[in-house]
Amino acid sequence: QVHLEDSGGGWVQAGGSLRLTCMPSGDTFSGYVKGWFRQATGKERELVAVVTSGGTTDYADSVQGRFTISRDNAKNTVYLQMNSLKPEDTAVYFCAASLIKLQGPEDVAEWGQGTEVIVSS
Repeated sequence: QVHLEDSGGGWVQAGGSLRLTCMPSGDTFSGYVKGWFRQATGKERELVAVVTSGGTTDYADSVQGRFTISRDNAKNTVYLQMNSLKPEDTAVYFCAASLIKLQGPEDVAEWGQGTEVIVSS
């Protein structure tokens, strides 16, 4: 199993940027598909971005063009660059890894503890 530590959240004004980082805290498999979920208060956890070990990416429509996911396979580290942040991006963001695919929470093999992002109006 992959054990993940996510960080980089904070409090920013609308239009600002943050960079989230997800690092392994234990052994990991380079072939894992990794991504980011977020969960706002009172809402379901939703998939935001995914990156494969080969670098293929996918994004939720709500963040397309504003967020960029990337990974450093040598470090088994995943990043989420978040630009042009909006108040509706406010949520706890969770790094996640899957064995084969990552489309929903049911696919997740290991979670990060969550890092909070607050975007003020």
